[in-house]
Amino acid sequence: MAKTNPLQFIQQVRTEVGKVVWPSRREVVLTTIMVFIMAALTATFFSLVDLGIRSGLKAVLGMF
Repeated sequence: MAKTNPLQFIQQVRTEVGKVVWPSRREVVLTTIMVFIMAALTATFFSLVDLGIRSGLKAVLGMF
């Protein structure tokens, strides 16, 4: 692998960073809102599953 000096490396990094397509503010806000919604839905789902398992386990263990 060819070695590059630090100046060439920095120039290459700047060139690559210039190729990055950065999201708009609107895209960032929408994505953040979607992440919070999905996290809330996932937490609700697992809370309900936990409640169901707990209730079922209490019912089964209550028989003994």
